[in-house]
Amino acid sequence: MSFDFASEKSVTFLRAAAQALHDENARLRAENEQLRARLGEQEADSAEQSTALRHLLDKREQELFGRSSERRAPATKPEKPPRKPQKGHGPREQTGIDTETIPHELPEDQRDCPQCGGTLEPLGDEAEESELITVTERVFVIQKHRRAKYRCRCNACVVTAPGPLRLTPGGRYSPAFAVEVAVGKYADHLPLDRQAAIMRREGLQVTSQTLWDQLDALAKLLAPTHEAILQRALSVPVIACDETWWLLLDNGKTKENKTFQTWAIVSGDLVGYRILDSRSKQAASTLLGDFEGVVMADGYTVYRSLAEETQRFVVANCWAHVRRKFVECEKNFPDEAGFAIGKIRDLYAIERQIQGGQLDAAQARDQESRPIVDEIFAWARDLLPRTLPRGALAGGINYLLNLEPGLRRFLDDPRIPIDNNVCERALRSVVIGRKNHYGSRSRRGTEVAAIIYTLMECAKLAGVSPKGYLMAIAEQALKNPGAVLLPSDFALTSA
Repeated sequence: MSFDFASEKSVTFLRAAAQALHDENARLRAENEQLRARLGEQEADSAEQSTALRHLLDKREQELFGRSSERRAPATKPEKPPRKPQKGHGPREQTGIDTETIPHELPEDQRDCPQCGGTLEPLGDEAEESELITVTERVFVIQKHRRAKYRCRCNACVVTAPGPLRLTPGGRYSPAFAVEVAVGKYADHLPLDRQAAIMRREGLQVTSQTLWDQLDALAKLLAPTHEAILQRALSVPVIACDETWWLLLDNGKTKENKTFQTWAIVSGDLVGYRILDSRSKQAASTLLGDFEGVVMADGYTVYRSLAEETQRFVVANCWAHVRRKFVECEKNFPDEAGFAIGKIRDLYAIERQIQGGQLDAAQARDQESRPIVDEIFAWARDLLPRTLPRGALAGGINYLLNLEPGLRRFLDDPRIPIDNNVCERALRSVVIGRKNHYGSRSRRGTEVAAIIYTLMECAKLAGVSPKGYLMAIAEQALKNPGAVLLPSDFALTSA
């Protein structure tokens, strides 16, 4: 609301109004000066901060850049947290293959500067690097070895320089060639016919019979090491055993077409195979020899029968096989089978803690595993009379109860494993091999397969190259017939 001072007649009122306006103007001028002063201080602070920041940036740039226009790395880099391993696809560290550096230079006709027309010169040792993984084709080579001859002036002595090592006297194929064939068949599961076809594509004319001849000659050199591994494996107090079928095929010469058995022994970092003509107690005796100790096995009765007959060893049985029996009938008996599977799961949980070092094996098995095992067997005895005698559930329960002494044995000896899975894993290569090349065409073929499978799997367990291991045994045996090279000794020399 505005006031009309022009129509006002009272002098006193006008004087009072003028004084009030004067005081208000004075107050506003004072407040304005205070605001200006505050703004000036802020501007000064801001200017001072801006100047300091500019000096700091100049200093940092001086540290990062010298007189040259090229960027230089700082003296020290801040530590970065360790990088998490990449999941899925991506570059993997390749420590097992050689690295070859290939230089790339700019062609002479492309060294003109696009800006000034001058000549581009190398920038010291500066270069951009990248990796490219490639493959070098396998090449077969005929080596002509010329062995010089020497004679004495008396003409009574002529000496020829030594030549290369050969599998057989006068043989045409090197030990390295035989090892290549052995790895192809017994590690990569390539039948000899398929290997011969591949080699022909690569320029080498060869037959599968020739490849077999090389394997046979190589196996003779490897045989002493094979026997030494089996004897070493049987010298420890606890071993694992298992077996799987192997075919002896009719090749037109041998009138046999029957099923053999691949018997396996696992002992620590050693695994040994024998391929025998039956699954009998006699075959098991041939495998175990005079072994004394504990044999971890599945429920095959031959082991228990041989143990009772010889009184040299006892049998511990596998809880993984028990679990499989109940898994097979879980669909029709979910509650009953589920109870057994759950309890066995608890036993394995304790075993994982033992292997991880969180629990003492003897104490944990006695105080934690034993009550669970007691509960499983009490449950089985109570349930068995209420099941169908020939049903799947009754079969699983009977399997469990029949093996009770062997299934309890691990509770009293911390050296005994809870299952036989280590031996079943050792038979995987044999099973994959028979799916590819079906078996052997002669009894000698079964012997060769057992020898080379043994050395292949031992090399894998020792963490060494199967090809390098076989080559080392062959070279040593050619220089010293009957020489033995265990995988642990080879691992020490090749480390």
